[in-house]
Amino acid sequence: MKATQNPPATAPVTPADLLRMAALYLRRHGWHQGTYYANSPDTLTPPACAAGAIGIACAGHRVEHFSQLDPDALADYLTALGVLVDYLDTTAPVFLIDEGGYLLDEHTSPYSWNDDPARTAEQVITALDTAADEWDSLHNEGGDKR
Repeated sequence: MKATQNPPATAPVTPADLLRMAALYLRRHGWHQGTYYANSPDTLTPPACAAGAIGIACAGHRVEHFSQLDPDALADYLTALGVLVDYLDTTAPVFLIDEGGYLLDEHTSPYSWNDDPARTAEQVITALDTAADEWDSLHNEGGDKR
């Protein structure tokens, strides 16, 4: 490339890309329940829950809480997590209802869903990949809805 040429523009990272990166992270480093990451302070890549893996996909490193993300990464994290929640709402709804029978949360909690004792790593990885595929099917290459 000549010095006068502009470098090619990179494609923006979509929520689907982040969900696939999170699924890949879980395949490579393992899945965890109960906290964002397994308690292994001497490793940079500990097993993670679905939300923790999405956080790593957004930040490029381990973050103990999503509030530690910079504003751009936080927006990406919340969007990707929202895409996963939308997918879970249609495929595996788990709603919180109080003692009086009133709905406390109309959306599936990705944290409760991940931490369900019957949940498996393969289910979490498949959900991340399938939610990404669904997002792609609803959006064009620029991220706009079809």
